[in-house]
Amino acid sequence: CKVAEAIKQQKSATKIGFIGAHAAVLPTETLKASPSIDWVARKEFDFTCKEVAEGRPLPEIDGLSYRNAEGKIIHNRERELITNMDVLPWVVDTYKRDLQIEKYFIGYLLHPYLSLYTGRGCPAQCTFCLWPQTIGGHKYRVRSPENVAGEMAYAKKLFPQVQEFFFDDDTFTANLPRAREIAKKLAPLGLTWSCNSRANLDYDTIKFFKDSGLRLFLVGYESGNQEILDRIKKGIQLEEARRFTKSCHEAGVVIHGTFILGLPVETRETIEQTIRYAMELDVFSIQVSLAAPYPGTELYEMARQNGWFAKKK
Repeated sequence: CKVAEAIKQQKSATKIGFIGAHAAVLPTETLKASPSIDWVARKEFDFTCKEVAEGRPLPEIDGLSYRNAEGKIIHNRERELITNMDVLPWVVDTYKRDLQIEKYFIGYLLHPYLSLYTGRGCPAQCTFCLWPQTIGGHKYRVRSPENVAGEMAYAKKLFPQVQEFFFDDDTFTANLPRAREIAKKLAPLGLTWSCNSRANLDYDTIKFFKDSGLRLFLVGYESGNQEILDRIKKGIQLEEARRFTKSCHEAGVVIHGTFILGLPVETRETIEQTIRYAMELDVFSIQVSLAAPYPGTELYEMARQNGWFAKKK
């Protein structure tokens, strides 16, 4: 808000919009946060922002919330989610124009790296996960394998220095036939790539990806306690994840494992179980987060209904 207000002070005619998960779930509260915020693009905002930039009248733009001439907050009808993801332009031209990629590091990826999306949405129902519940939805909407492979070939030409490409889809392996087809098309390019995956792939699939250039999976293990996993609707059994991890070790695929502490029914004992579980899995690297009940998620509603939030003084 302070940045928006500073921009308005310099050039009052500037139109400022907010996007993202928080603004999508709380458009009224976002607009009320500062008079310098002119509009909010809810949910999937690509074409909403494009239409604002083109100068279309705000009342005509789906997916938009804004303040009218009388200062009243108006919420236009919802915008339909994009079904044909191939209509979106490739991102790597913008990366080439605007980014010095060598300045960006992430501990578990080779440097320099590039991150991009091949689809949006996730069929999993995890109660804590922000993006499917606020923007992307629970249907995995994807770009075609031909489209993805085309951009990757182009990216290799634009960025010969890149050591690793990371597909940041919530669950790249959710559509396995498609993931296999992409891997098949990437193999001749000689790229090193990595992706997010659930801990439910068999050895043959993992080995196929490895032979096609895969180096690393980012895997959300979350907890070493089955009751906690069931409560957050993770849809994974501890033993299933153990088998997957063992297969990755055998195939030579590296894992960056993510864990969450403080989920419902967490105790000192279950935290200790998660620590022991992480040690047993023996993955390359881990990150540990504290459970965060973001507005718009099922976990947020659970926290609100159970009075878990600290009372405001």
